[in-house]
Amino acid sequence: MYPHFQDAELENWHDFEIESRKEIVALLRNIGQKNQLIRMLIQGESDVCVTSILDVDDQRDTVVLDTSIDEEQNQRIANAERLSFETTLDKVRILFAAERIEPITHEGEAAFRISVPPTLIRLQRREFYRMNTPVTNPVRVVIPLPDELGGDTSFPLADISCGGIALLDNKMLLGDAIGKVFPGCRIDLPEIGAVTTSLQVRNSLDMTLLNNKTNRRLGCEFTGIQRSMLAYVQRYITKLERERNARIAGLG
Repeated sequence: MYPHFQDAELENWHDFEIESRKEIVALLRNIGQKNQLIRMLIQGESDVCVTSILDVDDQRDTVVLDTSIDEEQNQRIANAERLSFETTLDKVRILFAAERIEPITHEGEAAFRISVPPTLIRLQRREFYRMNTPVTNPVRVVIPLPDELGGDTSFPLADISCGGIALLDNKMLLGDAIGKVFPGCRIDLPEIGAVTTSLQVRNSLDMTLLNNKTNRRLGCEFTGIQRSMLAYVQRYITKLERERNARIAGLG
């Protein structure tokens, strides 16, 4: 049902599935009104587009989405047999899928239309809340690799949650690593301390940047992490959240 989201958080996704049409329509409208960005993944390709909801029409059973700025990508989207969508609303992770999508014109502009999804996943448990890690001075994870691959190798983090991390493997050093477990990894959390844990790669996403360079993002689950180490992770997430809230308050 949700093939793109085979990460640690979704092993029991049935527990978080919403089937109430009224609730699904209300959630989608709320996402649109708050201009929340949505990641649209094209099945069978490591192809991601950032979109948003322009309109939800309950009577016509339709959701209108913004198009990509890349015309070739719009063509791939239009030809896709299945699409998956991921967004957040009030710190809750929301996932849904579409079997078909059609190009339309909405208020004079190009857009896409899908049916209102019959089901939707809402992951609202606190431990699933992911925080983006700093971009300018990235937190790094050191993964012990065999000597022929360079030994201990450091990778920057993209985000962190109490379930795991997403790391950037832009030099493709880890290869097609889905399912692979890397023991003895170390994450140095600024002002908190070092976390050591095994990591299992659960998903992989290749993103092409504007300069045509490819970024590989690997979602990794903590496996066998000690409670004391998890407490460090929770403390670090709280620290990031406080810093972000302080920035938002400053901007306000």
